[in-house]
Amino acid sequence: MSIEQARRWLQLFGRDGDILEFEVSSATVSLAAQALGTEEGRIAKSIALKKADSTIILVTAGTVKIDNRKYKDQFGCKAVMLQAEEVLQRTGHEIGGVCPFGIPENVEVYLDQSLRQYDYVFPACGSANSGIKLSCAELEQLSRNPGWVDVCRERESNPIELK
Repeated sequence: MSIEQARRWLQLFGRDGDILEFEVSSATVSLAAQALGTEEGRIAKSIALKKADSTIILVTAGTVKIDNRKYKDQFGCKAVMLQAEEVLQRTGHEIGGVCPFGIPENVEVYLDQSLRQYDYVFPACGSANSGIKLSCAELEQLSRNPGWVDVCRERESNPIELK
């Protein structure tokens, strides 16, 4: 079970007792924000991506999306999300619970600058109904992050008027 992998990893830092488990799903940004009673931007979403033969987990604020030009400039390739069947195999976590904790050593984790606008954020902890409250400095320490990147932009909102 991948929440156990995340728990073992966080235990190394004395933070396993801080994992929050919910009675409801937190598998999406919207559901996680509802479960936590917080704004969507504070949800630290983890996106599993391919980079040649390797895997990247990009952790971003919940309200942003990858900017393809910035991503290509940073990583030298197009942003390609893992296929659903690859996520568990490459990250050790299932969709909805992907996080930067308890992952294989060959998976690179990058934190996007979009997270820094918040004093604390909530990444998942390996299951579709878990999370943990961390400052950005704590997330940086616990995720083996080699450096912050700036590869996202705010989502455009195009409200549709109903008549």
